Amino acid sequence: MKGLYFQQNSPNEEITFVFQERENLPVTEKNYVKLQVKACALSRINAKLLAEMKMEKELFPVGREVAGIVLDVGSKVSFFQPDDEVVGILPLDSEDPGLCEVVRVHEHYLVHKPEKVSWAEAAGAVRDGVQAYTALHYLSPLSAGKAVLIMDGASTLGTIAIQLALHRGAKVISTASSLEDKQHLERLRPPIARVVDVSHGNARVAESCLEETGGLGVDIVLDAGVRLYSEDDEPARKSQLLPHKHDILTLLGVGGHWVTTEENLQGATVAFLNDDVWNLSNVQQGKYLCILKDVMEKLSAGVFRPRLEEPIPLHEAKVSMEVVQKNQGRKKQVVQF
Repeated sequence: MKGLYFQQNSPNEEITFVFQERENLPVTEKNYVKLQVKACALSRINAKLLAEMKMEKELFPVGREVAGIVLDVGSKVSFFQPDDEVVGILPLDSEDPGLCEVVRVHEHYLVHKPEKVSWAEAAGAVRDGVQAYTALHYLSPLSAGKAVLIMDGASTLGTIAIQLALHRGAKVISTASSLEDKQHLERLRPPIARVVDVSHGNARVAESCLEETGGLGVDIVLDAGVRLYSEDDEPARKSQLLPHKHDILTLLGVGGHWVTTEENLQGATVAFLNDDVWNLSNVQQGKYLCILKDVMEKLSAGVFRPRLEEPIPLHEAKVSMEVVQKNQGRKKQVVQF
């Protein structure tokens, strides 16, 4: 049985992906479930976070968003039984790669998969769903009538966040960096208030937000990266399509909330979006499981419609992960078994 792992010899080195033969899994432990993986979504690996948490290993398992069928349960498992269809996110310290036919996972990281939801949809939407909930419900107070700016709305996270905000009755403004992205956003139903074309720069974002809100500014911003310095000081690798932090501050209304994906930017009303916080402590387990269940219910009801590539087989996962790691894909790639 093969599984996909990554290795990185030093922090500045590129990540390399390797298939590794695995031994048969031992007898299922007390609170653990043995899962036959039917689909696993691919997401970029945050090697810096793993290093900061002192979680470096020679080989690190790849693939965390999984959906599958329960094969066996430990003696103390109370939520699941064999043949149940489930979905969840493996924790950061999981020893098993989701990109493998069979994995072991603690029952508190799983919820039941609705019958109407396909394997690929379940695995492909679960993490973006958790991120969207974390950003718009826990890090900012989303409610009906609020004005929300979701940057790069055609990304996999942006699409789910827009759908959640619209479902809650918010007024949504978003940005698009290409014609294809703009068309995707304009096709969303219910429609969003405005799509701002940023393919030639971010000059009109603040102006458009202030126009749309009668000069009051938006209540919530969810960014997709931000420039901290002037263009001259910014490293070349940073995309110049990203807005400057001052642009965001200009378009925020009084008492507005800014949820950022930029880890070096946190403050009183600026919250850093890191969905892994749910799995770092058991204290939040109840809330976390409620989020997972709600994400699946909204997927089943058609509120969430994730952007997915055509599923691929396991043997193509190595090449696809290299693309995902370089942030080159626009849709979520799922491996189907």
